[in-house]
Amino acid sequence: MNLSIKLLAVCATLYANLGFTQTNLQTAPQTATLYENVRVFDGTANKLTQPTNVLVVGNTIKTISSKPIEIPQGIVATRIAGDGRTLMPGLIDAHAHLYLGVPQSLLFDPATTPALLDQKAYESSKATLMSGFTTVRDMGGPMFKFKSEFDAAKAPGPRVYPSGTMIIQTSGHGDYSAPEALPRSFGGPLSIGEVYRISTLADGRNQVLTAVRFNIRNGASQIKLATGGGVASPSDPVTVQEYTADEIKAAVEAATDLGTYVSTHAYNTKSVRRSVDAGVKSIEHGQLLDEATVKYLKNKDVWLSTQVFEEFDNTYSPLQRHKEHQVVMGESDVFKWAIKYNVKMAWGSDFFFETYGVEQNKQLAKLKKWMSPARALKMATHDNAQLMAMSGIRNPYPGKLGVVQEGAYADLLLVDGDPTQNLDIIADPAKNFRIIMKDGKIYKNTL
Repeated sequence: MNLSIKLLAVCATLYANLGFTQTNLQTAPQTATLYENVRVFDGTANKLTQPTNVLVVGNTIKTISSKPIEIPQGIVATRIAGDGRTLMPGLIDAHAHLYLGVPQSLLFDPATTPALLDQKAYESSKATLMSGFTTVRDMGGPMFKFKSEFDAAKAPGPRVYPSGTMIIQTSGHGDYSAPEALPRSFGGPLSIGEVYRISTLADGRNQVLTAVRFNIRNGASQIKLATGGGVASPSDPVTVQEYTADEIKAAVEAATDLGTYVSTHAYNTKSVRRSVDAGVKSIEHGQLLDEATVKYLKNKDVWLSTQVFEEFDNTYSPLQRHKEHQVVMGESDVFKWAIKYNVKMAWGSDFFFETYGVEQNKQLAKLKKWMSPARALKMATHDNAQLMAMSGIRNPYPGKLGVVQEGAYADLLLVDGDPTQNLDIIADPAKNFRIIMKDGKIYKNTL
């Protein structure tokens, strides 16, 4: 008996021992969903299509046609009567913190356990998916295990582009260490952010290099750095610069060598220019920029991933409320300038220490202050997907996201009304989102 025959015999024996037979080794029938009589927002157009039919096979969109679609033999299909409703891509939140969808007091409560925070992360993730957000870019938190479960449909949650820990400097944004605590590099304890693997304190080129490489080893699709002050943390005015140019360059070099990019938390002009000059590809926030720096982002082909902020957090200290006021006051001009210069724009909620769910939708709907509903939807679907794709070889979902096109992932919403004309439809997903599909699987159906 030659070697090939021996190998076949061994394989047959193994399959038999595991209970497989020739019959049950045959490919199971593919499943499909056929949306009939829908009007499509494809993620890019300014208006809906005429009545259309869309066939989903497995986890991708197989056929889009104005004519009736025949279901291929060997496929078991569910037919959905759209009755003229809108079929659109699942929404994308480009700046989420699903592990931080808890009150700030809970994070600092000595009685809080990792198990409790895990439970809250599952709840935030499910609420996000059930609000129509089928993809998020998580910008700081230990979301790797959750991502794996969501991808395997073991728990309900969106696709996750994880950053891992946000990389921060001592006395910078996200440093919640006690003021008198020695820095960790001087022998001090882990900060609360490091205990829960939300952040990593890294000072100097070598520590920054290690922090970036650690996150990517864990599965990060992009790197999040804080290069300017923030609202929520206690010791960093929003006008200050954080990380030297060399430290930022170290992060960019490590991320680029390993096949991805760096995004950075920064509001003010000096922080943003230093970051851009060091090679950062996405600015998170930017509400304190001047017009020349917004134009500079366009010239350097850098993304502005921004949000709609409001002064509503009564749990903040007077200093935090002052910082929030500064950010909100600069917001409108930055939106106008970014649109004027055609900067690459992404949108995200940036919720943390807050409950996830419908509030994301309400914040998205407020974009109508600066742009048409169709443009806002494009930003929250197609455009956000283009930012996700910046992860390159680290992209966990390399297919087409954020569009209704043949060959794209079947992340779809069936919506009452026309959101390209009325963005407020998006603000009430419980009522208006009749079907929520992610990766070809229906998670909500109220037809």
